[in-house]
Amino acid sequence: MPVPFESFVPFGVMTAMFLATATGIRFAQTKRNEGKAVRYSLDDWDRKMMARDHQLTGTMRGQVDDVIAPPQFKVNSSWKVYESLRNDFA
Repeated sequence: MPVPFESFVPFGVMTAMFLATATGIRFAQTKRNEGKAVRYSLDDWDRKMMARDHQLTGTMRGQVDDVIAPPQFKVNSSWKVYESLRNDFA
């Protein structure tokens, strides 16, 4: 059974478009995550650690290895607001 060689050109164009789209999406995800792999199945602990990392470094994926937090980290916590609200309504 002969193969119609004319169909290879549209098939090649479609394949190239799928590859270009997949490469673009992968590039966008990698750029958004600062060159690191995409995080899947985030639970509450992961979200809290991401919020902490954002407070410490200014980015969601940045991490620091300092033992002592910077001084501005003491005043940007929501727990102080929660404590004051809880004491006002109790």
